Amino acid sequence: MFSDSIVIIPTYNEIENVERMIRKVFSLDFPFHVLIIDDGSPDGTADIVKQLQKEFPERLFLEERKGKLGLGTAYIHGFNWALKRKYDYIFEMDCDFSHNPEDLVRLREACVGGADVAVGSRYITGVNVVNWPMGRVLMSYFASRYCRVITGVEIHDYTAGFKCYRRKVLETIELNKIKFIGYAFQIEMKFTAVKHGFKLVEVPIIFTDRTAGTSKMSPKIFREAIMGVIQLKLRSWFKKYKQA
Repeated sequence: MFSDSIVIIPTYNEIENVERMIRKVFSLDFPFHVLIIDDGSPDGTADIVKQLQKEFPERLFLEERKGKLGLGTAYIHGFNWALKRKYDYIFEMDCDFSHNPEDLVRLREACVGGADVAVGSRYITGVNVVNWPMGRVLMSYFASRYCRVITGVEIHDYTAGFKCYRRKVLETIELNKIKFIGYAFQIEMKFTAVKHGFKLVEVPIIFTDRTAGTSKMSPKIFREAIMGVIQLKLRSWFKKYKQA
């Protein structure tokens, strides 16, 4: 089945979520394709995907990597895979249902309507987060405010990992030069897209914390992102960005 849209979902030990997520995406009215990037999950996540590929042979794809190599490298791997196959709209999404698959349609519509990058934003219309401890909400919210101050770029949800890119954005950004591999990767990709002159639009979503599986988030990951923003800004002073 032809589709111009591919949803990239990195996984590590998501056996409790991966089948439900794949079936939910494929139940949507728009015929999205799904690419799972699995980093050697010992719980058998990849085995579940392989079984489902028999049911969805033209829509579900799997790339297996050995060991946890980082969120950023998983997405870069997926971006390059998708660019070789001529998809026009390339998505990032978590497997744990913190991102509502039904919002994929809204993100795609934003890009079809003129955005180059559509971000599923938790903070564009206040704080739309469900089931997070208050400390984590505050950490995430103020991390994005900090990023706005340091970078000077007005993005409300810098650390959001629910996005749609138009193909030309990923073709323009030098993916092999993206430095960060943790959650700072999300900040770097947004900042770099804007510096290249692409139009970024934030689409309000409701973010719901996972109910199954184990979170990979930690204060260490946020500290990496905070320090990474300073490095990102300093490097931008000496870099020329090809304008879209």
